[in-house]
Amino acid sequence: IRWLLLVFLVVEVSWQYFEIGSLNYLIFLQADSSTIWFPACVWLAKNLSFLKFPIFLTKYVKQFFFSSLDPEQKEMLIEVIEKLLKDRSTLVAGSVVMAFEEVCPDRIDLIHKNYRKLCNLLVDVEEWGQIVIIHMLTRYARTQFVSPWKTVKEYNENNFYESDEEQKEKDQKVKKNYAMDPDHRLLLRNTKPLLQSRNAAVVMAVAQLYWHLAPKSEAGIISKSLVRLLRSNREVQYIVLQNIATMSIQRKGMFEPYLKSFYVRSTDPTMIKTLKLEIMTNLANEANISTLLREFQTYVKSQDKQFAAATIQAIGRCATNITEVTDTCLNGLVCLLSNRDEIVVAESVVVIKKLLQTQPAHHGEIIKHMAKLLDNITVPVARASILWLIGEYCERVPKIAPDVLRKTAKSFINEDDLVKLQILNLGAKLYLTNSKQTKLLTQYVLNLGKYDQSYDIRDRTRFIRQLIVPNEKSGALSKYAKKIFLAQKPAPLLESPFKDRDHFQLGTLSHTLNSRATGYLELSDWPEVAPDPAVRNVEVAESSKEWTAVLKKTQKPTEKFYSESEEEEEDSASTSASGRYLETHFHLCFLDNFMLRTGHYIKRIRGKKKRNVTTQVFVPTKTHEMLHRMTGKGLSAHYQFSRQPCIFGDRMVSVQVTLTNTTDQKIDNIHIGEKKLPPGMRMHEFNPIECLDPERSVTVSMGIDFCDSTQTASFQLCTKDDHFSVSIQPPVGELLLPVTMSEKDFKKEQGMLTGMNETSATINVAPQNSTGRVIIERLMKAANLGVVPSGQDKIHR
Repeated sequence: IRWLLLVFLVVEVSWQYFEIGSLNYLIFLQADSSTIWFPACVWLAKNLSFLKFPIFLTKYVKQFFFSSLDPEQKEMLIEVIEKLLKDRSTLVAGSVVMAFEEVCPDRIDLIHKNYRKLCNLLVDVEEWGQIVIIHMLTRYARTQFVSPWKTVKEYNENNFYESDEEQKEKDQKVKKNYAMDPDHRLLLRNTKPLLQSRNAAVVMAVAQLYWHLAPKSEAGIISKSLVRLLRSNREVQYIVLQNIATMSIQRKGMFEPYLKSFYVRSTDPTMIKTLKLEIMTNLANEANISTLLREFQTYVKSQDKQFAAATIQAIGRCATNITEVTDTCLNGLVCLLSNRDEIVVAESVVVIKKLLQTQPAHHGEIIKHMAKLLDNITVPVARASILWLIGEYCERVPKIAPDVLRKTAKSFINEDDLVKLQILNLGAKLYLTNSKQTKLLTQYVLNLGKYDQSYDIRDRTRFIRQLIVPNEKSGALSKYAKKIFLAQKPAPLLESPFKDRDHFQLGTLSHTLNSRATGYLELSDWPEVAPDPAVRNVEVAESSKEWTAVLKKTQKPTEKFYSESEEEEEDSASTSASGRYLETHFHLCFLDNFMLRTGHYIKRIRGKKKRNVTTQVFVPTKTHEMLHRMTGKGLSAHYQFSRQPCIFGDRMVSVQVTLTNTTDQKIDNIHIGEKKLPPGMRMHEFNPIECLDPERSVTVSMGIDFCDSTQTASFQLCTKDDHFSVSIQPPVGELLLPVTMSEKDFKKEQGMLTGMNETSATINVAPQNSTGRVIIERLMKAANLGVVPSGQDKIHR
């Protein structure tokens, strides 16, 4: 039965995947028989991992099993996930990390050995897999590395009595005390290129990683990429602006150069306008406030009343935060009180009330002006705010306050409940400060409130009467009435609504909602002492043997698959040592004016006919810096890919390294020291250079087997006295080897790559770049390819 299920799985899953591209049919079939499917799927994952079927299991593990998962099944799934995490394929990485996040996100011990591999493979993983991996690695890094921010905090702490020289010595000691873990740096370095991704979610994922993990001096690189996303649709803009709003509160300098990018457009929806306004307010300072206030004056006149009200609040926040413009903002808001729009007037009154609380002694005239406007303002919130101001500072307007009470007493019955409460408060305060003029008026208002329909008004009336009107039944509180009603109140803080969102991880649903969503995983605090980094070390020998064994298993069926007769099998066997034929995926290979994308993974197949390796068609002149002369204490190193068949092995890529002595002293014993290579990668180092004279250069050759991946080869370049950490990372185009092939053979091989391995796209190029010569030249510049003779002028192979 198990074998029958296995055959059924292979046939059904593969057919569904290639023809439909989803597992809906498979999920429907297993709905009522999960107890049978589960053992078969687990067995398949354990024993046939190299066939890549676990991709389907891991990607849909929640749909398959998680809804009815019991403890026994969970352990089996974890065992499968642990095995799949060791897989080196970029097809598997994203899906298995998704399964890991759903099933056992707290098992970080499963990530230790795979951390460096995931970092190095990240750039080649499909986009949605990149997002999942980046979020997982963000949480992982917060548990394994020490904070890179601590030094900045200590660096800013300056003792008043310390001299500048003493402070400099102290700062240097602080900097020396912190050294970023190489694995921490590896994560930051390998995610940085993804800021150029075409997928907004990938860019946002990298941005949040840098925000939560990178030193503050390096986090600024994400600002330009985030601003670029503001050209996207409104849904993407909304999420990006929310995250920028949170960032701009803590680190204004990141987005100040891009202030104009947040100016509001007339076509923006209200939600986008409000967020841009929020960011501009956060970025306001003494240097740009005059420009922003002119911009705000335009926004106040907007037909979008909600946005206009938000602009008035923004002006109030600017006036609170920047004392130099407080009076200017206040006068501008007073001018808005004569606006015809009630909403604008009401919002202006509320903001003015808050501003006046900061400096009430200097603005008595404004309070008088607002009292005169009370007859024309009908919005309850605005009327209540004016009454509160007059009552709070009634001693500063002794002639106006009683008259205001007289007018509002007449209209008490018809007022909104919010206004009635403030009339009662005004009467109580005037009763305590100006009893001769307002005693009877206050009693009249209290009698009206006693029989009001609202129980809030009735309760407030009884409370005030017992406090301010002494009688035999009055309690001990009546003697403290003045302290209760006329106590000095702190001025309100006009703060950003995004102030408290930074405790949520950026880019998450919880951050967007400002509420903890189901399934949200908290970012842990930085550890005081970093855990042992040795847990991330991988034994290369064992991994290499395991990978070699998998390759041996997959080679036999591949040879038989392409053999149509016994003669072809013999021919294939006799030419098994012939040149390599590679079918590869360029992740995002930009070729000056257009982008080439082919295939989705690197796969080696043996040809049926002998194919000779050709000489290079184009030798790239671009060199890459390996070691800067300042870092190398006078020794500089550059490398380039020679595109020559490597003499050290047919699986190795030939690399030429140019070493230069820029000092006036000779450098002795230049050689390669300790190597930190990913599992399976091999390097043939150059022979040691005994002596390099001053101002002289020497070119040496190396061979590196990158295992058909763009992982970095890290090693130490040593001299007699020093050793320097360097690395070489190949462009994917340099992993290829051109072969000689006829047009007929090319078409035959091309026909075998249809389906999942075939990608087509339309590319627009300038007229001067559309000629065959230019196209071939650009392709040769990007990748080590061979030209196949073509019988058609406009088709290049």
